[in-house]
Amino acid sequence: AQSPLPSQRLPVPDSVLHMFLGTEEGPEDDSAKHGGRVRTFPHERGNWATHVYVPYETTEEFLDLLDTLLPCAQTHVPRLVRMEAFHLSLSQSVVLRHHWILPFVQALKDRMASFQRFFFTANRVKIYTNQEKTRTFVGLEVTSGHAQFLDLVSEVDRVMEEFDLTTFYQEPSFHVSLAWCVGDARPQLEGQCLRELQKIVDEFEDSEMVLRVHAEQVRCKSGHKFFSMPLK
Repeated sequence: AQSPLPSQRLPVPDSVLHMFLGTEEGPEDDSAKHGGRVRTFPHERGNWATHVYVPYETTEEFLDLLDTLLPCAQTHVPRLVRMEAFHLSLSQSVVLRHHWILPFVQALKDRMASFQRFFFTANRVKIYTNQEKTRTFVGLEVTSGHAQFLDLVSEVDRVMEEFDLTTFYQEPSFHVSLAWCVGDARPQLEGQCLRELQKIVDEFEDSEMVLRVHAEQVRCKSGHKFFSMPLK
């Protein structure tokens, strides 16, 4: 909860108070706190790593599937770790100055205002690395709903261009990352391991329904702050 503001100050609208749930200090750059991952760009005071995505709301059945997939993948790469939260990216991670966060989010809200909710399916196992190949991910690629994600990215890219930020990849592979590890583990995960993981997905009971998800909102994470943009 927000502490009361001094009486001599003008009141701050609730909408603004609810947008800023974290502190204004940037996170300290301690790789030990995030599994040894290396930052794509160094943290500087007043700069906020910002990311736009569609959250992936899990079900008990989805987590059961993940509990089957992960041990199989770990027989090939034991250092794989399950993701703490699940999403589908609509942007690369970019840097925003603190005073640009609210204008950036408002521009996103304006762009998202007319978008309808939609169903999508992510059921094709695929192995990914980040651009620097310092991290590897086991993911589920979108097989239906791709066109709607492209439309969302088109609008997010327009906002990125307005703020002179990097746009998304030219031919994106929309996916939900399930697990990750440090380093480039593609040689161990592609081939036999990938076939085993895909077979688990294909044979999982009611997998078609388990992996069909309703996209209801877009979120933006900037530093420790989260902003939600519901779709119509």
